[in-house]
Amino acid sequence: MAGRIVVGVDGSEPSLKALKWAAGQAALTGDSLEAVIAWEYPASWATLMPGVPAEFDPERLAAQILDQALADALTPEAAADAVRTVIGGNAAQALVDTAKGANLLVVGDRGHSGFRAAVLGSVSTQVAQHAPCPVVVVRGESG
Repeated sequence: MAGRIVVGVDGSEPSLKALKWAAGQAALTGDSLEAVIAWEYPASWATLMPGVPAEFDPERLAAQILDQALADALTPEAAADAVRTVIGGNAAQALVDTAKGANLLVVGDRGHSGFRAAVLGSVSTQVAQHAPCPVVVVRGESG
């Protein structure tokens, strides 16, 4: 019986590697692929909100990043078959929540954060600790 593989995407190179890996695993198992991107306003934006242009739409921007990631990382057929999910909220929590009932949750080892010395990023660490299903963390470049 086919299930579902959830993969976290943020447009970073490690997330594209995770997306490719998850798509390959879905092809092997017959599971569906659900690509998830989350967005949230940083807490510091509360003081900046008056300066944000009215046409700025972070949800639309996140959807565009997700669409581009799927186009860059997958074949057109695999990209067309993938379920796209855009969630407003904390990335780690969005992935944990979306992974309920999934066979597997896949993430890259780090996203766009600048703290390169850590072995895992904050989202992959949170997901590995709290996911309701098995987790695969796809490693990026060494060094």
